[in-house]
Amino acid sequence: MATIQFYKIQGAGNDFILIDDRDEHFDEKNNQLVKFLCDRKFGIGADGLMLLRNKKGYDFHMIYYNSDGNESSMCGNGGRCITAFANEIGLKKELYTFLAVDGDHEAELTLNKDEYWVKLQMIDVAEVEVGSDYLYMNTGSPHYVVFVKDLAHFPVVEEAPKIRYNDRFKEKGTNVNFVEIINDILHIRTYERGCEEETLACGTGVTAAVIAAFHSGRIKEHSFAVKAIGGSLRVSFESEGGKYRKVILEGPAKTVYKGEISVSI
Repeated sequence: MATIQFYKIQGAGNDFILIDDRDEHFDEKNNQLVKFLCDRKFGIGADGLMLLRNKKGYDFHMIYYNSDGNESSMCGNGGRCITAFANEIGLKKELYTFLAVDGDHEAELTLNKDEYWVKLQMIDVAEVEVGSDYLYMNTGSPHYVVFVKDLAHFPVVEEAPKIRYNDRFKEKGTNVNFVEIINDILHIRTYERGCEEETLACGTGVTAAVIAAFHSGRIKEHSFAVKAIGGSLRVSFESEGGKYRKVILEGPAKTVYKGEISVSI
């Protein structure tokens, strides 16, 4: 048996297991262990798991796994939560630089009452595919965005897999976002690959949705509020010629609890 110490941190309802792995003791190839830890019935329970490791030239290295146990592409809310985690374990700064699977990131952290507020610089978006009823792009992870009516009652769990598992995406998958703009707020519901279910929020999905709304002419502002099921976020950016840079995702990150779990490895 081995004991793993962890933090549980959530950002707008997107929840993660955070492990301080600067000594690199965690077996990153043990997908079944990650899957077990993320299991909501038998493990700790989370949308994903992150390792924080040392990386020369950076404050830390973010390694992210989906709840299915597989290492995945960038997670925006994960990037915000691991920044809060870095502060919690003593890497106390206001501005962080870290390396993730999609490259370099900067994150600005402030404390707001009992939770952190984190502004995360996302990757640039150089290309947006516009289809007959969708927009598709990579914001660190691939996202398919569809604008719908009556989002609150939209059958996300029934409709999203038809896209996620279609002939184009079934091999590598895509995240699927359904979006509606109501009273100058973008409302979003996201089905995430790797979790294979609707999650309460998705940072790269929120980013894709705001860019999709601007790219399609539905909004004119370069900063827009977003309401996910689990909480409120904001995305800002600069645009020129259909390309997007200085993309910032901001929102809350809060430690839920810290603990330890005994596992058979």
